[in-house]
Amino acid sequence: MRAELARAARLLVERRPFLVLTGAGVSAESGVPTFRGPDGLWRRFRPEELATPEAFRRDPKLVWEWYRWRMELVFRARPNPAHRALAEMERLGLVSCVVTQNVDGLHQAAGQRCVVELHGSIRRARCTSCGHRLAWERPPSELPPRCPRCGGLLRPDVVWFGEPVPEGAWRRALALLEEAGGLLVVGTSGVVMPAGALPALAAAAGKPVIEVNVEESAVTPYATVFLRGRAGEVLPRLLEEARRMLA
Repeated sequence: MRAELARAARLLVERRPFLVLTGAGVSAESGVPTFRGPDGLWRRFRPEELATPEAFRRDPKLVWEWYRWRMELVFRARPNPAHRALAEMERLGLVSCVVTQNVDGLHQAAGQRCVVELHGSIRRARCTSCGHRLAWERPPSELPPRCPRCGGLLRPDVVWFGEPVPEGAWRRALALLEEAGGLLVVGTSGVVMPAGALPALAAAAGKPVIEVNVEESAVTPYATVFLRGRAGEVLPRLLEEARRMLA
């Protein structure tokens, strides 16, 4: 691990700035349940059964009950060492921006200035009638919540299964990748598209790919360096190694 860590740090320093792609593995250490696996279950439902436009049309109150539960967890969560290490990497010029599949806002809470939210944010809602968006300071008390402007039904401002990611966010992610010297991928399985295509695009362009994950994933075949471990443990070590090389 020591040799791989040094190699990754050298790439980070020599090819800076890197673009960062993050997934659920980053926020899991802050107590935010992952979408898949046993901790993704709620009552008897799987997220795939609730995070869809069809489920919302069928039973908006049930979907909002699940999202309120998730919001309560997210609003209590705090950035962990992985979030803070990435924010410091940005401050040092090692990374340019974070493209995240997470909807919890913890990168911003850690001080990350450039964040592209591919899947939206659970801290916002938008009206299904007039399109008005609003930010939550706390989970809604009445379910399903209504738009303060037109009285229409509000929905979480997130991307559901079967919906495309916001075109502007994806275009920005591609532009940032083109400008970056490499790609740092942290805590994602790499199977959800279109985010999962970024490692392949980076490798095809000859850019180094550093993967940090607890196990090998769909990203690993494109990885120049694979660092096995929890993001909250590996990223601070990577930061310190890179900081030493910058000194």
